[in-house]
Amino acid sequence: METKTIYKWFFVWDFDKEEAWLNEMAMSGWVLCDVGLCRYVFERCEPGEYTVRLEMHGSDPGYIAFMEETEAEFIGRCIQWIYFRKRAEFGTFDLFSDLDSRISHLKRIAVMLLWIGIGNMLIGIGNSLNGSSLGFINLICASLLFYGLGRIHGKSEALEKERRLRE
Repeated sequence: METKTIYKWFFVWDFDKEEAWLNEMAMSGWVLCDVGLCRYVFERCEPGEYTVRLEMHGSDPGYIAFMEETEAEFIGRCIQWIYFRKRAEFGTFDLFSDLDSRISHLKRIAVMLLWIGIGNMLIGIGNSLNGSSLGFINLICASLLFYGLGRIHGKSEALEKERRLRE
């Protein structure tokens, strides 16, 4: 089987762009078959044969087994992110069935960004107060994480507004 590896970086708050890119690859005849930190391994497939989805989800073998019962194939895990693919012939493939599940997913991402951001901020402040010249790195990371938190909040607010319009 012909494979290729691509190294690419995505920010957590751009998970939808990552998913879109993975599906563009599948539409061009390369479907994801393995994933690692900034590493994507693709294998040759028929263009449009698969749909790829990803989700931030804790380690839960029961959830993976449930997804496999729906004909979705578990591709792999990268930290808290899990990747699935499903043959297009089996119909549409969505991990989130409604707005509430999408909002819940965004809230899980927001909580993770918040805690890591606060941790980086506290470490950065502590290092700066102790005279370490490296404290600014943690403060920059905290700023980036809080920026991402704002992006996730914006996506969540848009879904909340859409939910209110539908009610």
